[in-house]
Amino acid sequence: MKKLFIITSAVLLAHGAYAQVQSNTELQSLINQSFGYFPRLKEAENAVSTAQQRVQIAQIRMPEISGNANYNYIRPKITLPLQVDGKTQEFQFAPVNSGGASINVDYELFDFGRIKNNVEKAKTDLQYAKDNVDYAKTQLAYQVAAIYYNIVYFQKALVIEDSVVAYLTENKRVIESKLKNGDAIKIDLLNIQASLDQEQNRKIDLQNQLQKQLNLLSYTTGTQQSAGKTFDFDVTLKDANAALSEAQANNLEFVLAKDRIKQSQSDRDIAKLADKPSVNLSGATGYKNGYVPAVEKLRFNYIAGVSLHVPIYNGNKMKQQVKLAESNIHQNELAMATMNNTYLKDIQQALTDINSNMSSIKNTYTQIEQTRAAQQIASSRFMNGTGTNLDITNASSNYQRALYTQLQYEYQLCQAKIELSRLMGYKYW
Repeated sequence: MKKLFIITSAVLLAHGAYAQVQSNTELQSLINQSFGYFPRLKEAENAVSTAQQRVQIAQIRMPEISGNANYNYIRPKITLPLQVDGKTQEFQFAPVNSGGASINVDYELFDFGRIKNNVEKAKTDLQYAKDNVDYAKTQLAYQVAAIYYNIVYFQKALVIEDSVVAYLTENKRVIESKLKNGDAIKIDLLNIQASLDQEQNRKIDLQNQLQKQLNLLSYTTGTQQSAGKTFDFDVTLKDANAALSEAQANNLEFVLAKDRIKQSQSDRDIAKLADKPSVNLSGATGYKNGYVPAVEKLRFNYIAGVSLHVPIYNGNKMKQQVKLAESNIHQNELAMATMNNTYLKDIQQALTDINSNMSSIKNTYTQIEQTRAAQQIASSRFMNGTGTNLDITNASSNYQRALYTQLQYEYQLCQAKIELSRLMGYKYW
């Protein structure tokens, strides 16, 4: 029941975080596609496999079995004259051809927590590797989302540019007609042609920028297809402190910072065991010679024993290692405090950008209507012979500038919302 409650709570929290963000299905699909395609993410996933192997190695608590064989040719021959049955004989105490073979077994019976702490350290490293994969995914998702809406921006910009080109092309046709009828002069045609050429070059630049974004989309996801047409990304706005709380709970950078603190604590716990004793069992069996009286003959032998290793003095090395580990813990805690301060600043900036762009967008609607009306009036006056080519060009520039200004604000608003969702650690995919 407890396990079911934990799983249910996790699902509800994840759904709650997801519900805070609104994103379209195409963007979600592209992000998930990038997870299986982007090579750098596979590097992070491979680090998880490596960390899992370290955990398995740290958990091994088995006897160490080794084989040993040796041969030595010894001179001078070690003999002593001994009286045996009234006769003097040379008695050999050591073999000339000394040799043997054995199987040795060593097992650490008591380690006073070393293996346990090493396993915990390996598990902490494994969790860090897993969290690092999730962090890499969030960074990749943010990159894909930024590219996706960059594409939307340049597509919208091209639509505006096409309308400007169409407007100037139509007025060029009118000027050419007036020129034939003697109602216009050559300079009018040259001026509007210059404006048209300038807008054509601007269109080429926009197409180039759009293609670069499509190339980036292919780089991250493996596809250049994007059907996005609007800035439809949205996030529930909160005050800065509430958003910071969300970031501390959800953002993987905070999770990694906590993991680093745990890793430093594990290093300290391991360092504290450096002066602890250890108890080892050992045994060996095999054949060797050197046993009197037949010292050259190989004989079966075995040995078993227990040993106690007690560190006595190491020049305060252990204390220095513990002190160093505690300094690392403090350093990581300070880094966490710095991160809190930095994230609060970034969240405040994102909220400021969102609010200012929303206000600016409202102001651009009136500007667009006014410049559109001015453009229509300029065209009408020119057709009736009361306006000039300069009036048309200025009206076109003003209308274009208003449309681009609104587009820029909409784009900046979308990017600010994406940034805010990234800071709060929302998984909108």
